[in-house]
Amino acid sequence: MMMWWWILIPIILILAIFLFRGGSLRNPGSKENSMDILDNRFAKGEISKEEYEEQKRTINSKN
Repeated sequence: MMMWWWILIPIILILAIFLFRGGSLRNPGSKENSMDILDNRFAKGEISKEEYEEQKRTINSKN
């Protein structure tokens, strides 16, 4: 029974640290803002120039 505590405690500590730091496994050091995402979508051709300009105005009006 005592052996399980030596396994359980580190697992709990690792989970607590993971959740405290934000819990993101996908690019933990990368934080893109909305303009970066919009620029990337336009560069990939996912949105048209008109949509890009409209969304850019919307983002800038919120700031």
